[in-house]
Amino acid sequence: MINVESPISAVPKIGPKYKKLLENLDIYTIEDLLYHLPFRYNDYSKFKNIKDLKEGDIISVKAILGSIENIYTRGRKRITKAIILDYTGELNLIWFNQHYIKDTLNVGKNYLISGKVTIFDKKLCFISPEIEAVYDEEKQRIENINTGRLVPIYPETSGVSSKWLRTKIKFLFNSETNIEEFLPKELLKEKNFKEVKEALERVHFPDSEEQAKENYKRFEFEELFIELLNVEKRKSEWLEKSKGHKLKGYYEELNKLINSLPFKLTKSQSEALEEILDDIQKPMPMNRLLEGDVGTGKTILAILASYVCYLNGLKTLYMAPTEILANQHFDTFNKILKGTNVKVEIETGSKKGKGGEWDVLVGTHALLFPKDAYNDIGLIIIDEQHRFGVEQRGKITELVNGSIRPHLLTMTATPIPRTLALTLYGDLAISVLKDFPFEQRKINTKVIPEKMREQAYRWIKDRGEQTFIVCPLIEESESSSLANVKAAQAEYEFLRNNIFKGVSVGLLHGKMKSKEKEKAINDFKNSKIKVLISTPVIEVGVDVPNATVIVIESADRYGLASLHQLRGRVGRSDKEGFCFAFMSNNSRNSYKRLKYLEELNNGIELAEIDLKMRGQGDIFGASQHGFKKLRIANLNDLNMLQEAKTEAQKYYQKLKKYPKLENKLTQRKGKYITSN
Repeated sequence: MINVESPISAVPKIGPKYKKLLENLDIYTIEDLLYHLPFRYNDYSKFKNIKDLKEGDIISVKAILGSIENIYTRGRKRITKAIILDYTGELNLIWFNQHYIKDTLNVGKNYLISGKVTIFDKKLCFISPEIEAVYDEEKQRIENINTGRLVPIYPETSGVSSKWLRTKIKFLFNSETNIEEFLPKELLKEKNFKEVKEALERVHFPDSEEQAKENYKRFEFEELFIELLNVEKRKSEWLEKSKGHKLKGYYEELNKLINSLPFKLTKSQSEALEEILDDIQKPMPMNRLLEGDVGTGKTILAILASYVCYLNGLKTLYMAPTEILANQHFDTFNKILKGTNVKVEIETGSKKGKGGEWDVLVGTHALLFPKDAYNDIGLIIIDEQHRFGVEQRGKITELVNGSIRPHLLTMTATPIPRTLALTLYGDLAISVLKDFPFEQRKINTKVIPEKMREQAYRWIKDRGEQTFIVCPLIEESESSSLANVKAAQAEYEFLRNNIFKGVSVGLLHGKMKSKEKEKAINDFKNSKIKVLISTPVIEVGVDVPNATVIVIESADRYGLASLHQLRGRVGRSDKEGFCFAFMSNNSRNSYKRLKYLEELNNGIELAEIDLKMRGQGDIFGASQHGFKKLRIANLNDLNMLQEAKTEAQKYYQKLKKYPKLENKLTQRKGKYITSN
């Protein structure tokens, strides 16, 4: 019996090499392989006789292999040429650079051949068709999976083809594999879903496209249902496991600090602050997400909440995703709280806090690994929370001594579409900052064609204001697919010696040492550097109010939400901001998508557009991590999403009655990646 929870290496002939390759497809267990569903099918279900074939037919033929030979052409091309016959005629099969095929086929044997009929050497033929024997050595009929039917096509990776995946998946269906149903019977009946094993078989090897679509729905629903049950679980555990610190608002002291600020709080900042204060004065722990576009002022609310915590005699942990951001917030906390007695310390990979001599400890992932558990923590703040997985967010709350759970405030500048908020953050109360401290804040965005690059650079140089130039790579890639993608290191050398010769140019990327990164940021802030060449490390929270121009190379490689965050690095004062987006892939679709940046300045609207145009896996672009990818479900299907949410709320209340379903909640944790 093959157990679906076994590692993928339990499948025969999957050794270390294939195990590693399959990890690129997020396939770690046998169940992961079974749930690696096709995204389309080649329809080879129609058959014709050879004499009836026409150019362009996508078709199958049953024929005898008449001959096969390997040929070298005059240009030294390696061709394998076969002739197949049926009672109506004969046809050529051609393969290029696949001489091994001759050794796998037997003249005189019956085969099924499927593919597209084309012209080669002025004759009709199949080029690189799928081919399978009709009978095995014992003259038994072979079950075809690559020809003569709807043939599944899967997401692939280098070295792992759809054909290879089909063979392994079919082996599992033909073996004793314990694919057990875990959805409640009444739910299956209500939704008219097949049981899991039958539904999987009908999706992988369907008799018709209608059958495939009908059974695919079960897995779309199932994925959302499990995810939303986990949301209900997190919500329930947060409220049940412990009580929270019931804090006082200390409004008089808080208002005194607010009135001392060099700016006024915006309307939405004031509303969000009220929501936070209302939460922390309850006996249950706060679990709130503060969402706000770049520049809407989330950090000041974090500081004010920390100050109230201090006035209550408790401490605050503030976790940031990068050392650059941690250093920046350490400075901001000290600046705003200068007139108070609040002691702010920092703890990162290169800087250690002073034991327990602090009221606010700002840090990176280093906060997750203290020598001893934290004492007297009243508030935990996690900045750019999507960069930490759910498990990491949970871990930091568990590092606190005592039975009283601290209040938790998570923050993000990443615009979250409504559908994603519903699935990923259904356990959180959400506050949204909608307005900007500078009401006239405007970032002029232009998608620039390559031919206007020099003109754009001359304009930047003549303007003489601080400029970011963002490249997606640190060093140039040898990969042909990345041939047109600019790298920060090479661009830094080129620009400072050519276009920006005589201008102070700096470099910033993730592989630099902490002190080098800190120096680059500080020199840029203090105007010692005019042009900073950087990777997207600047995307998360880097605050240089004097920077007014940002150039984004290979903008087509990012999600619109990510681009919106990057351009939010400029226009952070009363000065006008400018964003120039260059493309490495000049396709019409990429250009059309990027043009939305010129028209819209609302992050959530842009994220919604990307959700529709690119799917949820790409909303946040290559530089965004920590978001769980849904492998099957479509977040645009609002009806199914609402349906799954309703059922999840209903079944969570009676989960103990369904142990197999309950087990899935602990089994299927999302695979998160976190940034450094």
